[in-house]
Amino acid sequence: MNLGDALAWLDRHQNLERILADRRLQAPNPERMRRLAHLIGDPQGSQPVVHLTGTNGKTSTARALSQLFMSMGLTVGTFTSPHLEKINERIMVDLEPISDEDLAEVLTDLANLETLLDEAERPTWFELLTAAGFRYFADRPVDVAVVEVGMGGRWDATNIADGVVSIVTNVALDHTELLGPTREHIAGEKAGIVKPGATLVLGETDPALYGIFESEGPATTWLAGRDFAVESNVVAVGGRLLDLRTPGDRYEGVYLHLHGRYQADNFLDALVGAEAFFGRPLEHEVVAEAAARVSSPGRLEVVAQRPLVVLDGAKNIAGAEASAAAINEEFGAERSPVMVVGMLGGKDPLEMLIALGAAKARLVVTCPPPSPRAQAAEAVAEAARSLGCRAIAAGSVLEALEVALGEASAEDLVLVTGSLYVVGSARALLTGAPGLEPSGRFS
Repeated sequence: MNLGDALAWLDRHQNLERILADRRLQAPNPERMRRLAHLIGDPQGSQPVVHLTGTNGKTSTARALSQLFMSMGLTVGTFTSPHLEKINERIMVDLEPISDEDLAEVLTDLANLETLLDEAERPTWFELLTAAGFRYFADRPVDVAVVEVGMGGRWDATNIADGVVSIVTNVALDHTELLGPTREHIAGEKAGIVKPGATLVLGETDPALYGIFESEGPATTWLAGRDFAVESNVVAVGGRLLDLRTPGDRYEGVYLHLHGRYQADNFLDALVGAEAFFGRPLEHEVVAEAAARVSSPGRLEVVAQRPLVVLDGAKNIAGAEASAAAINEEFGAERSPVMVVGMLGGKDPLEMLIALGAAKARLVVTCPPPSPRAQAAEAVAEAARSLGCRAIAAGSVLEALEVALGEASAEDLVLVTGSLYVVGSARALLTGAPGLEPSGRFS
């Protein structure tokens, strides 16, 4: 199959978007994923795995850890989700997305093998993509795989791998319709990636949840605040300047090329995970190199200067609050931004807008994310108006950007936020254009 045919075949399988859009839930079945993996030679065991979960910060942490491993001279496979612009982004080697040709080839192999499965064993969209990632990493081969959970952990397709290190960034309320109504329920699902004998790096700081993770039997647990901490975290030009304490060392004056105070925690989780993997501290030069090179597209990412256009996905209340704090600290609390916002169904638009600090926005332009779970743009606009905002509902991300950039002066801040589907679409439009004219429109 060519890539178009391969993706069409993949899309004929059940995926999360359709599950949550129409509520026809298929019970998770780890045995189905194990059967699929066995058919392709159990590639998840071909290299050591560092497994990551958490409500927020997983992808940034995975990218930072991959950069640390690369700076140590390893060939690194990285599996993340969701993608921003192209599905290829989910499967990377040395942070370069899988090529169209290689993706088509591995999906074709899976399509041929699927005929050996019973109808009851028919894999889902995400299970097939997870299998493709593991197979691709084994075929390269890579020295280590950094694998981000799709959702939760215990029932996730990625959990067929036994991580030698498990990283949990944090636990907050999100996807409660599937993971459970409380933080304790969600922690129980995320704890499922912790395998007996593994090292657990726990970024969550609520002591009430510690026992849930310890009950999984890790050989060693390193706790944020006790065993590792961000001791200094200040704004620098283009990023942050950090002092970090880990179980093995102290790293001072580390320049992190990412915006947002919260990115220090993500980088520290990655650094501690790397120390756990190697069983020793890293050379300070290696840490400095990785911190200066790391990127996390769509996470407080500056894509234009005049006007200043910032992309920052915020898919839940905790993420929205962190985004608002970061915007205030790094780009000026006195600014009244022009905001482009789109949300998925299941989110309370008023709560999300309050958390994002939308009440001080000069204009809120809402749009539907390109997803079957999209929340109506007018519903989000009505919530913005209830906060006293001027709000315009647009029919698409493109239309929303045109309205927002048309209204913005060269000195304004335009923030594109909410669903990563909105951020990804905006990123493709903005970075694919030659630049922005002084009027703020696409050139």
